[in-house]
Amino acid sequence: MFGKMISNMMVKPFQSPLFDDPKEYGLTYENVEFETKDGVVLRGWLINSGTEKVIVQSHFGVQCNRAGYCPKGKGLIKPWKKNISFLRQAKYLADRGYSVLMYDFRSHGESDIGTIPWVSWGPEEAKDVVAAVDYIANGREEFKGCRIGLLSICMGAGASTYAYGLPDGLASFSNVKAMIAIQPLLYKFFVDAFGMPAFLQRSGSKVTTERLGFDLNDKSFMPDVEGITVPTLVVQNKNDPWTDLDMVNEYYERLTVEKGMMWLDIEKNRFAAYDYVGREPEKLMKWFDLHV
Repeated sequence: MFGKMISNMMVKPFQSPLFDDPKEYGLTYENVEFETKDGVVLRGWLINSGTEKVIVQSHFGVQCNRAGYCPKGKGLIKPWKKNISFLRQAKYLADRGYSVLMYDFRSHGESDIGTIPWVSWGPEEAKDVVAAVDYIANGREEFKGCRIGLLSICMGAGASTYAYGLPDGLASFSNVKAMIAIQPLLYKFFVDAFGMPAFLQRSGSKVTTERLGFDLNDKSFMPDVEGITVPTLVVQNKNDPWTDLDMVNEYYERLTVEKGMMWLDIEKNRFAAYDYVGREPEKLMKWFDLHV
């Protein structure tokens, strides 16, 4: 029983319904859908600013979707008490002349469930990042020859990193020019930092391994970091209680491209950095101004 409960917390799909709308921010957009190579239909918003610079935003996992995070329906213990709207940074980017693709990962939001019907913390979702970039680079005539930036948040950063290790993955797209990786996270460091007792970790991992077909504790995007081919800015709240900062440092050190490290000194809460992206976008998005 405990194993199933723990596993559900970590990998159960569709834990966050869509809660926001670009119209509320005065943004012109269209609803779009596109298919991954393994046949999963993804859905999202395309905010088309009529430019040749496009930001592909990949959200964090499980309790999130393309709109961001909403505490409604998250139970008694909520990691963040207010909405975190990713449309804030989309509005900022659109005002600066960027188009923005915001999409739901498989098994999140309005996208279809994945071929593995559980959230994998990045290995499966890497296919979604590739499909999103391919949709912009090759699926839209107005964006032929465009320059693409990746705004990749938490699981989005992990998925983007895994995607650089895939055959015909992100490294095959010359259009991609830069990435901002916000709080990349590996499962094993999260459950340790979260303070979950070892017996619960083992119980949950047993169920999750049966569901996914692999042990999340053994999965790592670190070998793929060196395959990243574009200038990358890593962003991390140094007061984040749910991660291992040495892991984040290792991610940064493994990068072999032009790189930057931005340490945030904000509230002692992992979600504070997700909120910061839309609250102080100009401090992050300079990276795109330089490289996209």
